[in-house]
Amino acid sequence: MNITDLLKKDTIQLNLGSRTKADVIEELVDVLDRAGKLSDRNGYRDAILAREAQSTTGLGEGIAIPHAKTKAVKEPAIAFGRSEGIDYEALDGQDSRLFFMIAAGEHANNEHLETLSKLSVFLMDPNFQERLYAATSADDVIRAIEEKEAAEAAPVEAKAVNEDAPYILAVTACPTGIAHTYMAADSLKQKADAMGVEMKVETNGSTGVKNELTSADIAKATAIIVAADKAVEMDRFAGKHVIEVPVAQGIRKPEELINRAVKQDAPVYQSTGKSGGEKKEQRTGVYKHLMSGVSAMLPLVVAGGLLIALSFFWGINSANPDDPSYNEFAAQLMTIGGAAFGFLVPVLAGFIAMSIADRPGLAPGLVAGFLASEGGAGFLGGLIAGFLAGYVVVFLKRALANLPASLEGIKPVLLFPLLGSFISGMIMLLVVNEPIAAFMTWLMEVLNGMSGANAVLLGVIVGGMMAVDMGGPINKTAYVFGTAALTAGNQEVMAAVMAGGMVPPLLVALASTVFARQKFSKQEREAGKTAYVMGASFITEAAIPFAAADPIRVLPSAILGSAIAGGLSAFFAIQLPAPHGGIFVFPLLEGAGNVVMSMGLYALAILAGALIGALLLSFLKKPLTTATATPTPKQDVA
Repeated sequence: MNITDLLKKDTIQLNLGSRTKADVIEELVDVLDRAGKLSDRNGYRDAILAREAQSTTGLGEGIAIPHAKTKAVKEPAIAFGRSEGIDYEALDGQDSRLFFMIAAGEHANNEHLETLSKLSVFLMDPNFQERLYAATSADDVIRAIEEKEAAEAAPVEAKAVNEDAPYILAVTACPTGIAHTYMAADSLKQKADAMGVEMKVETNGSTGVKNELTSADIAKATAIIVAADKAVEMDRFAGKHVIEVPVAQGIRKPEELINRAVKQDAPVYQSTGKSGGEKKEQRTGVYKHLMSGVSAMLPLVVAGGLLIALSFFWGINSANPDDPSYNEFAAQLMTIGGAAFGFLVPVLAGFIAMSIADRPGLAPGLVAGFLASEGGAGFLGGLIAGFLAGYVVVFLKRALANLPASLEGIKPVLLFPLLGSFISGMIMLLVVNEPIAAFMTWLMEVLNGMSGANAVLLGVIVGGMMAVDMGGPINKTAYVFGTAALTAGNQEVMAAVMAGGMVPPLLVALASTVFARQKFSKQEREAGKTAYVMGASFITEAAIPFAAADPIRVLPSAILGSAIAGGLSAFFAIQLPAPHGGIFVFPLLEGAGNVVMSMGLYALAILAGALIGALLLSFLKKPLTTATATPTPKQDVA
């Protein structure tokens, strides 16, 4: 497949009218949407913004490649745009002029993904860039790409291998695995050829691992460069000099990295599991492990909680055979939901441990988490169990590193799970469980005893936390606290958490479609309409695009609104037996005398938070500039 099978005349925009990063993303998304390449415009835009939140796709030297792999894509495609220069937060601080927006479907086949990655490699050629800058029509762009593909396909005479040259290995990987992975690989390989250094590069992209490093390669290597923003297999490099950097450095600083590798200017790697890049790991280590556990646990929370909540439709005690309201189907729902809840703590601990110590940490983490659950240590015990088991296995990896090579195969299937489960299990039983269980009992008694101002303050705190990062660690911390309280019988905290989580999308929707329409772009107003539905469904992440575009004004407004909603929910003593669902679980609300009164007061709490937040945002929001509000006519080249 050729690049021009994905890049068509109707997805080329030579004269972009945008002046900001947010606007150029919106404009290129519109180009793809008008060409019929997207099934969900806003879903694709949100996926692009989520990728940008991980790290900028502004590569420097005037190039940006925003990209996403998502089910919102109907047909894999590329949009090309060119401008006079936009501040795209590029790695080198320069304005970006050439934009390739890559749209890959969730289940894009290897042929599509390899074609998209080929474009990324072409952009490393300065001569190819100049052809794009000089293009005066869509035909010129297509012709430049076709000629570049033809030139790359021509056979190249093999070079003689210099046996005396250093042998450097590299691994490249980015979260999406479409663009940066292959650009870093090509940048390193080209620079190595120019320096007379023999190099082999393994890519960990969307199509899987390509050009995989063999044990013979690793044994021969002078040093290894790992340029990655996601986890890659690292244990194989034990005993070798390994340089770990973000993938962007593989693109921007190939010569510096190769020189360091040749000089072996890097520590000798000790087997500790996986790595996602040195800089990223330092910034997000504990959160990364915690969120790995929380992310794995949340589906069980939602499934189990909603099943239990559904059983309440026949009465709050309808699952009790001794109660007059007993219903066999309700009892079955309660049993299935309870089974899902039974896995919460073990799964939380197991996936935290696996994040720390790779797959060998899973079994010890599950065992330690189960012991925490059975011992009454609850979620806090599960957190301790996960980190304990993970680092016990890391210790075992180091302690057993010098065993004979003949025993290497039994480590992950026998030694690590056996010793890891035994050590972490004994520590949980003899040291952790009893004091943590006592603390959890005390904490839940205090929580259940909260009333008046104390309960309201707690509602304000957890409600506000839901809006701080809208799906990030702080949001998830509040959510997990709410579910922990829910399993302990305190339903008021969960109500405050959900109220706080519903407010951000609703307030940006109100601000962009009602109170300050003139201060939002057309695209934002359209997104605001969608945010009504998302907010009503308790999907806080719907407000992320607004927060990403204008965090200084959106975040304070959202935090205030969510804190008010959470505080009012607690003030009204609203109780929610389900951990998710938004307006769809309103009929389950309790605490204010009857269901109707509870629903009304809860809706009032959410509406008050959304209105106050929307009014504040409308006041703080700056008017659109003339260029943004009434864009200059664009020349559509098609």
